[in-house]
Amino acid sequence: MELKNRTLYCSLCAVTVLLCSSAVFAGDIVHHDDIAPKRPGCMNNFVLVKVPIWVDGKEIMEFVGVGARFGPTLESKEKRANQTKVALADPPDCCRTPRNKLTGEVIMVHRGNCSFVTKANVAEAAGASAIIIINNQTELFKMVCEANETEVRIGIPVVMLPQDAGASLRRNMKNSSHVSIQMYSPQRPLVDVAEVFLWLMAVGTILCSSYWSAYSAREAAIEQDKLLKDGSEEYLNKNHSSGVVDINTTSAVFFVVIASCFLVMLYKLMSYWFIEILVVVFCIGGVEGLQTCLVALLSCFRWFEHAAESFVKVPCLGAVSYLTLAVSPFCITFAVLWAVFRHVSFTWIAQDILGIALIITVLQIVRVPNLKVGTVLLSCAFFYDIFWVFLSKRLFHKSVMIVVARGDGSGEDGIPMLLKIPRMFDPWGGYSIIGFGDIILPGLLVAFSLRIPPLTISNSETILRSNRCFVPRDLSRYDWLSNKTLKTGYFLYAMLAYGLGLLITYVALNLMDGHGQPALLYIVPFTLGM
Repeated sequence: MELKNRTLYCSLCAVTVLLCSSAVFAGDIVHHDDIAPKRPGCMNNFVLVKVPIWVDGKEIMEFVGVGARFGPTLESKEKRANQTKVALADPPDCCRTPRNKLTGEVIMVHRGNCSFVTKANVAEAAGASAIIIINNQTELFKMVCEANETEVRIGIPVVMLPQDAGASLRRNMKNSSHVSIQMYSPQRPLVDVAEVFLWLMAVGTILCSSYWSAYSAREAAIEQDKLLKDGSEEYLNKNHSSGVVDINTTSAVFFVVIASCFLVMLYKLMSYWFIEILVVVFCIGGVEGLQTCLVALLSCFRWFEHAAESFVKVPCLGAVSYLTLAVSPFCITFAVLWAVFRHVSFTWIAQDILGIALIITVLQIVRVPNLKVGTVLLSCAFFYDIFWVFLSKRLFHKSVMIVVARGDGSGEDGIPMLLKIPRMFDPWGGYSIIGFGDIILPGLLVAFSLRIPPLTISNSETILRSNRCFVPRDLSRYDWLSNKTLKTGYFLYAMLAYGLGLLITYVALNLMDGHGQPALLYIVPFTLGM
């Protein structure tokens, strides 16, 4: 058998990893808090704040802080944010009236010894225009009101900066006579170009996979028709392997259990070395996918037909075409270069190429045999996605899916089993991403729905349609078996439903200020409902 069915087995081994990454997010800019209750004067959302530092009229660096639950709303545009001189608090904790006289400066204080509201009240009474509270750690902390602080009326902005920002400010203030800052909280654009391109990539990947699968099935049917002509009874009595893995109802249900266990393992073992293992797994699957796609693409050109149809035996691999041997070194080199230089800004392009090739290949060899299995699979994935994005917070105090997708605690930008594009017009930067599972799972049902063009040889159609038990698995497509056209079949509407469901996902993502969303929560109802 061709190398395809052997080597792509590695891709199937990685499917569990791929399906665990099933979330869409763009990086939170609003941090919600469900523990501290809101009350009058203490009802702000926790927004991220940009704090550029100016020394003698020149901007030298920028830090990111977080706004308090109390105080006025910060300006959202940089050009409207005033440059204000910074003054050190004396005493540093600002728990009592400062010794130094303030005339509208931003006062920088240390955290501790009294509540955040007390510090803000003291600073405002002393004449400060804003207060910056330096945390005693490198992380940020959500500043809320104490239980006994029922009437909070703070009229100056309150922002917390991490410990390293405070050290930098103090150092510059010692070396210069004039250090000033700006404070503003820019809003994320309603739609970023990255989301548009990511939508096109996801929809285009499923569309390409579906038609490639249909074309391959049609070619296989033509080949089988020739065998039927030579001796139909002898052919029908033989067991032929098509290299396709069918999902049954039991495996669709067990998907939730297996994927959940694997997701918890990723959550618990998330570290730098574990990310390295995932990178190796992704590279193996990416090489197989890219190799398969390139071989199929090049085989369409007459210059490569002979190389694609000529085989050589390779130990442990069996018969391998010369074309496969020719493209394999390129695919391996491509994946290795991505793994080595994956921290470079533009390598997201290579990751997306490997990911798309792998998704297309998986959709070629993993198929649902009927609508019942497809419905069960997507229904299970629907509840799986909702639980691990939203409900898992109650058990693990964090969204397990989001933590795994971002690679929190690993020192990496995230796990590689994602398609991602940098946000181009977002002042906060970051990436828009989509998990492989949000493409593969709905893609299985969409690809199943595609109509295969009927064969020109009526004999094989008669045999295949009259003997359903002998229909090859490659021909198990609903629209084809039901003799439906593109307009009257399911594929066109399933494709539109997937695109619409993914579009609604990004609308919800923006309405939630970038907080991660379970894409299948929106995609599955649209796909199955349509």
